[in-house]
Amino acid sequence: MTEMTTTSVGYESVSSDYLDKRQLKKGAAGWILLASLGVSYVISGDFAGWNFGLGQGGFGGMLIATVLMALMYSCKVLSLAELSASLPTAGGGYSFARRALGPWGGYLTGTAILLEYAIAPAAIAIFIGGYVNELFGLDGPLVYAAFYAVFIGIHLWGAGEALKIMMVITGLAVAAILVFIVGTLPYFSVDNLFDVSINTAAAGASSFLPEGYIGIWAALPFAMWLFLAVEGVPLAAEECKNPARDMPRGIITAMAVLLVFGILVLFLAPGVAGADLMKDHGAPLVGALQAVYGEDSSAATFVNLVGLFGLIASFFSIIYAYSRQVFALSRAGYLPRWLSVTGSNKVPTLALVVPGLIGFGLSLTGEGDLMITMAVFGATISYALMTLSHMILRRKEPELERPYKTPGGSLTSGIAFVLSIAAFASTFLVSTEAAIWSGVFYAVMVAYFAFYSRHRLVARAPEEEFEAIARAESELS
Repeated sequence: MTEMTTTSVGYESVSSDYLDKRQLKKGAAGWILLASLGVSYVISGDFAGWNFGLGQGGFGGMLIATVLMALMYSCKVLSLAELSASLPTAGGGYSFARRALGPWGGYLTGTAILLEYAIAPAAIAIFIGGYVNELFGLDGPLVYAAFYAVFIGIHLWGAGEALKIMMVITGLAVAAILVFIVGTLPYFSVDNLFDVSINTAAAGASSFLPEGYIGIWAALPFAMWLFLAVEGVPLAAEECKNPARDMPRGIITAMAVLLVFGILVLFLAPGVAGADLMKDHGAPLVGALQAVYGEDSSAATFVNLVGLFGLIASFFSIIYAYSRQVFALSRAGYLPRWLSVTGSNKVPTLALVVPGLIGFGLSLTGEGDLMITMAVFGATISYALMTLSHMILRRKEPELERPYKTPGGSLTSGIAFVLSIAAFASTFLVSTEAAIWSGVFYAVMVAYFAFYSRHRLVARAPEEEFEAIARAESELS
């Protein structure tokens, strides 16, 4: 039965124990664990995926694209540091947009994030298969299924336990990158960066930009892969010890680490093995080490074996992220409510399992680069809406308590907003097929909200409570 309505949505009454059945474990993460979570979301991007950008734009195109995306992510992270400290709920970007843009804005943001986080693990599973194949000669559906089953199972064990295991896995991945850096530095040569053949038909084509100016734009989605998903840190807000203090520290520290790793990997892998060899390699860091030390070298074998943990770290942590996004949207009624029910371990079981089954199905395509583009499609929509939310809340709610304030304020989030729109447009340039499939998924989800769930929201959900309070105050005045 509908309890109350607004001009665009309706709220239904729920049982008195509704929220009791949807509780996450409090105090499971401090800022160091949050920083580790932020790094683990992204670190797989250093091991595979980014290098496809070398094929789209050559080293020069990929370098410029990376600088632009590093600027976008840095500005976005500074904006999210403020928002997550001010509005600490499990909804993350969805809750920020819900506050600033209303229920439609919140749902569009949350669904875009969900598109990103449901598809990114599928791409990573494919890359994991490539690394496992290098080591053991195994690849394909059984490998993907095994990794999904094991790591969803660990998350079902409990958030605190899963985050600690994730931190150990991330540490191993960082060790692999450090070995790669030390092992390749002595063999770096600038000449190797510019060995991609030049497309003379492209405007502005040169050895620096072999695909011309358009190659910069085409490389944007792959440059994003070096930072994609760091924005998931705020999804841990309800399981954080002190969000006002720990959220800004955690997400900014994570971004700083990722900037250092991203630029070193971008220069060193093609700088020792050649950009042409790296542009479509399934395991570029391993390939670079093999190019200078040999196929069976101990350094290459170590990075291949331990580097697998980098892919696992992101795979593992993004499973966490999608489950919390589904949990928050479901708890508020935007998605089916049964998805947000938590068990004795305070984890949302079906929010972990259902998107995992969808991701596994997508991994069977074997199209890692296609999955990257689809994930970027969702990510860039959410980035535009989240940074727009930051600007609107700065103007609409100047008195909102802000334990951390974004340096540069709305100018900072405005830079991220403009760049995110450019990155969104680039997905159509790289793969129209990926953009269309992403658009179809997005349209189906929007239709579900428009025709069904927007009339059945839950006013008691944390992301909705503020509107109920504001409405009551308005009626009193």
